[in-house]
Amino acid sequence: MAGGEVSAALPPGFQIVRMGEGHIDRVAELERICFPVPWTRRMVAGELKNPVARYFALERESVCIGYAGMHLVAGEGYITNIAVDPSYRRAGLGRALLETLVECGRRRAADFLTLEVRQSNLTAQELYRSMGFAEAGVRRGYYDKPKEDAILMTRVLHDDPGF
Repeated sequence: MAGGEVSAALPPGFQIVRMGEGHIDRVAELERICFPVPWTRRMVAGELKNPVARYFALERESVCIGYAGMHLVAGEGYITNIAVDPSYRRAGLGRALLETLVECGRRRAADFLTLEVRQSNLTAQELYRSMGFAEAGVRRGYYDKPKEDAILMTRVLHDDPGF
């Protein structure tokens, strides 16, 4: 993987690469498909210029079918989005993207990773729990369309008992 990042094991024909300019249009399309309040193309492109952002594209035969990203600031990792084309879901690909973010956080010496997930998105919550994330709080009314609380989930990445 470019930039020394590590990718999770994937089925043949799939790969996770650093997201680049060539992925922007498809990622913006995935935003519209996967989220009720999608990021715009301009927002996606802006993340590639953000020095604290790390974004990865999941490709199948060179076609982007998913992506994930986070911001790393002062040893803290904030996962922004994870999305997989609906026709490829339930095949472990979201898990592979999340594993890539966890490994990137470790390599960049992040103390923890955190994310928000819709209270109604039980499938995603179960994935995050299975990957070592635990509920850390609730953000009331965080999401729109529909208005909904977010569950804040966090995973500690080091063994410091004082954390």
